Amino acid sequence: MALQATPYKIELNLTDLDRGVYENLRFTVAKHPSETEERLVVRLLAYVLWYHEQLAFGRGLSDVDEPALWEKSLDGRVLHWIEVGQPDAERITWCSRRAERVSVVSYGNLRVWTGKVVDAVKTLKNVNIAGMPSEALQELARDLPRSLNWSVMVSEGTLFVTDERGQHEVPVEWLLGER
Repeated sequence: MALQATPYKIELNLTDLDRGVYENLRFTVAKHPSETEERLVVRLLAYVLWYHEQLAFGRGLSDVDEPALWEKSLDGRVLHWIEVGQPDAERITWCSRRAERVSVVSYGNLRVWTGKVVDAVKTLKNVNIAGMPSEALQELARDLPRSLNWSVMVSEGTLFVTDERGQHEVPVEWLLGER
């Protein structure tokens, strides 16, 4: 019997001081059976970083032809393709040909990946890569409830996430390009 995706109900109060975005959002996101809570948290933080009315969660792990998140135009063009994790240079290049803009949010041990992948894709003009520290992500993902109520403030490239356990600071390091 195949494992089912786990739904997470999200209530998100977004205050992005850097872009002037102020939204109260409610949505449900599915966690793939093979996905970790840490990756789910990174997808949510990527949603916050690039929030736009048309931004939607893709099938990601279920379909290799879809990103973790994407923004499409009304005529179906992919305006923004967002990957999560440590994709290889070939994947990033493949994505850059399918979208006007590609962003990657990387986490984990980035030292080797950065040297190998970021250097290989730095000539691509439509690619931005951000890194997030594992410690902050692990703290957010620890004992992650199925119903999340987050207030997130983005200020000077740092995300401040407030939940029932307190405030968590997630700095964003730009490895290539910018938001």
